[in-house]
Amino acid sequence: MKHLLFSEHQKMAELIHTNYRLLFVLPRFGIRLGFGEKSVGDICRAHDLSTSLFLLVCHIYTFDDFLPSPDQLDSFTAEELTRYLHRSHTDYLDNQIPEIRQQVLTLAAGCEARNGRILERFFDDYSREVISHFNYEETVVFPYIHNLSEGRLSDEGYSIGQFEENHSNIEEKLGDLKNILIKYLPDSLPEASRNRLLLDLFLLEDDLSKHSLIEDRILVPLVEQLEEKTR
Repeated sequence: MKHLLFSEHQKMAELIHTNYRLLFVLPRFGIRLGFGEKSVGDICRAHDLSTSLFLLVCHIYTFDDFLPSPDQLDSFTAEELTRYLHRSHTDYLDNQIPEIRQQVLTLAAGCEARNGRILERFFDDYSREVISHFNYEETVVFPYIHNLSEGRLSDEGYSIGQFEENHSNIEEKLGDLKNILIKYLPDSLPEASRNRLLLDLFLLEDDLSKHSLIEDRILVPLVEQLEEKTR
């Protein structure tokens, strides 16, 4: 399917008006709001960012069927990509998940004790899974990519194919928690608080889905190219 793709000559503000979910992306590139009439290229140059990588991420966040071309993958480094992914992990663990957990605790406090404990347990179990998932990437995958970028293959026979085979979609686990909120908690709970939490869970789920697509559609093929060059 053909799309009207973003370009470096567009005003950065136009991208946000086109897709508000790009508000998740900006801080992970170190970009803050208040950029006036500046273009995408102007902002990326001012922040010493790869314009190509920034636009690829924006395209994946906006078009579900977008696939980068081999030429696009050659226009930035694996180190630039892992830097973005690392900042994404920090954002999830330091901002999004703690903020949602506080909402969960507030809502649980208004529930019958048993229901409140179930709600807390589901979210805390999910949080631990997210932390484990990100920790594997930070301690195994990213160091492997760093060494590969410097021309060193793994002594242990590791490859990005192993990451791809075991790459779980961590956003799927949010389904049970959403069902508890939608189906099973009493209707006496404050509707506004429940709806606000649900909306944030849907946004988190969608954001994590895009994060996984970036790894599947950019990280894996990019590292496969590096592996071919290093062998």
